Amino acid sequence: MGDDTFGRLHPMLQRRFSVGLDSGEACVGRGVMDRIWHGPGFVRPFLKLGATRNILVPETGRHVPFVIENVPYADSYGRETVTFVRTFHLPGGPRRFDATMIYSPERNCVLDYLGTHQHLASDLHFSADSNGGLVIRSGEHRFREGPLDVRVPDLIGGDAEVRESYDDWTGRFRIRVRVVNRRFGPLFGYEGSFRAAFMDATAHGIRPGLRPIREEARA
Repeated sequence: MGDDTFGRLHPMLQRRFSVGLDSGEACVGRGVMDRIWHGPGFVRPFLKLGATRNILVPETGRHVPFVIENVPYADSYGRETVTFVRTFHLPGGPRRFDATMIYSPERNCVLDYLGTHQHLASDLHFSADSNGGLVIRSGEHRFREGPLDVRVPDLIGGDAEVRESYDDWTGRFRIRVRVVNRRFGPLFGYEGSFRAAFMDATAHGIRPGLRPIREEARA
């Protein structure tokens, strides 16, 4: 983001997005999603397929309890990594949406690996809005498996926008996520709020099952 842009964020957002090995902090948020939604019926099979690798959520719901775990660690390739693992406690059972983020010097942006096996990688671009909120927009998406490394076509891909802010009155972070296909329109999203607890990342460590099963070397 650059120091000037980062400095425009609300101080609580600055702290939350400074989670890392240098800061020595991890962050766990607990709250409620006011709404989890998805687009037309034809979207659901793709969401169900993604859910087998903890990518996206095929169910909809209102007032859904959730947890988000942001824990820093060094991955198998020595890269500083932060987990963005969301667990939604839906009536039919919990669903996870897993992501791990690294900084990619090659791509000059944050790279978001999605799912349990990091098959999908998305460029992320960060900015600050006029109210001190954080805006994250996805760029190019790539599918990686074995020697395969291909760009996901816009026809089947989705553009993600994440907006996060902090409400001083309630002491809660607010989040809204929308994933939209350029041809077919809205695919998936959620919005809600949570309180965050910060903890010593070294003492807390990373719990079993939080890291991806497979780590992708390509950045």
